[in-house]
Amino acid sequence: MKSALIAALMSAMLVGCAAQSHIIVGKVRPPISPDQVKIYLEPPKAFEKIAIIDASSQGSMAFTQQQKMDKAIERLKAEAAKMGANGVLLQGSGSQAVGSVGTGFGSARTTGSSAYGTGVGVSGNVLVQAANGIAIYVTQE
Repeated sequence: MKSALIAALMSAMLVGCAAQSHIIVGKVRPPISPDQVKIYLEPPKAFEKIAIIDASSQGSMAFTQQQKMDKAIERLKAEAAKMGANGVLLQGSGSQAVGSVGTGFGSARTTGSSAYGTGVGVSGNVLVQAANGIAIYVTQE
């Protein structure tokens, strides 16, 4: 019973954690639509840095690795758009461990003056896809 309660509380905490964050490093502009934010793998000709941003698929209902990465990029663009950035210079992406889930079973019996016990347990990491970059305002491509 205690194990099930602890697992449920841990799951709720993981879902409740922030899936994106930022550190302002430049001039913030009025918000725009995330659809107007472009992802760059190489720096454009001229741009201004606005913020360092991070996002993950944590708490989403995505199941495949591609769905999780799509969600992380969607959140990256949304975070950039809030600060008026029209681009994100992608710095990195990949899997990130955000916790683990485990379960176990044990039994014991006694026979006369002897006691025997056995047990087995398993655990696994909870992985999300994460991306980070620099929110930028592109002045020339």
